[in-house]
Amino acid sequence: MAMNRRQFSGRVAAGLAGGFAMPGIVLGRKPDDLVRIALVGVGGRGADNLGSVLNQEVVGLCDVDATALGAASKRASHAKAFRDYRRMFDEIHDGIDAVVVSTPDHTHAVIANAAMDLGKHVYCEKPLTHSIHEARVLAGSAARKRVATQMGNAGHSSESTRRVVEIIRSGIIGPVREVHAWSDRPIWPQGVDRPTDAPPVPGSLDWDAWLGPAPARAYNPAYHPFKWRGWWDFGTGALGDMGCHIIDAAFWALDLGAPTSIEAESPPIEDHPDTAPAWSIVRYRFPANGGRETVNLTWYDGGKLPPAELFDGKPPGKGANGSLFVGEKGRLLVGQGGRGGPRLLPEKQFAGAKLPGRDIPRSPGHHEEWLAACRDPARPTGTHFGYAGPLTEVVLLGNVALRAGRKIEWDAAGMRVANGPTDDIYIRRDYRPGWAL
Repeated sequence: MAMNRRQFSGRVAAGLAGGFAMPGIVLGRKPDDLVRIALVGVGGRGADNLGSVLNQEVVGLCDVDATALGAASKRASHAKAFRDYRRMFDEIHDGIDAVVVSTPDHTHAVIANAAMDLGKHVYCEKPLTHSIHEARVLAGSAARKRVATQMGNAGHSSESTRRVVEIIRSGIIGPVREVHAWSDRPIWPQGVDRPTDAPPVPGSLDWDAWLGPAPARAYNPAYHPFKWRGWWDFGTGALGDMGCHIIDAAFWALDLGAPTSIEAESPPIEDHPDTAPAWSIVRYRFPANGGRETVNLTWYDGGKLPPAELFDGKPPGKGANGSLFVGEKGRLLVGQGGRGGPRLLPEKQFAGAKLPGRDIPRSPGHHEEWLAACRDPARPTGTHFGYAGPLTEVVLLGNVALRAGRKIEWDAAGMRVANGPTDDIYIRRDYRPGWAL
């Protein structure tokens, strides 16, 4: 069914005027009822997310790829299947309480915002958005609609990440002014040229719908189903893919907020302008706040790592993802999402050290706490969009610096680069005709 954005928005408005959408469990259903969930994107991460909500009432499944949709329909056979999320919202929005968005980065914002416009609770994969402007829009919509939201960086809900925050805030390693974070990504092509051939679109794929708000281009398996992550029009590169996981503990523990400057190094961006670079090192500076001094955070990907001496002779090996907090009294080494447990360095210095008690409430699980908030939106989730939006902005600002090719001074209040011109597309992207937030 062809439906442009204006038609869809008109039908959404009509539904709202008719009283179909309300925050919380809709239409007077009891708070202990199952949450009625629709999923947009059901392959890859979407398949994993479907498995996490199958104990609820899955009412809608949507994917532009019929193969993924067919596989999901076998797992949730009572759900109605759609190829276009706009048609799904138009037809069954009055039977939906909450929406899970697991599509490529470039379509997160338009889908999540449309769901919130209908008063639906939203779980959205990381990074929350493809652009900084979109992160602002989604955070604002979530606050205005008072819906339960959660970004899909599940490590935030783990026991180990809470221990990291408790250890850092206890002061056992002293004031932290330096953080290093690294990833083994990309594990998909980056720093490559745009393909010139145009093979036939697979019969199972609605390529135009997959492109969504992105500029039109010919189909190529270099993009779908997995390799889109490295292409600027669709993904956000290694930093965008993993930063919301790996930087999260520092963002939380140190209350980082927005950086004031960002600079990056990488192979020349202009050599392969359509993709993120094969590797990058990004340096952020966060200003002092009431509880701490200035913090410098450095990001590494594509095989780059912090100086070996910071690890007491045991640097992370190939395939590692993690972070290192450098304090005045010692260091804390953390695996991605806290996996493997935080480790104090130097080990001899901290042998037998007493760790702080547990003072952060524990999570029942990343999806579980979102489902609880869907029943009672007064119960906040750990990575609600008011938290996830600013974290995503930090991550995406590294890409702004990479693509600008110079150090940038960031004016967070004005959402602009303060030290000279930069291309607005790096902060606020254009949409294909018929698509908008």
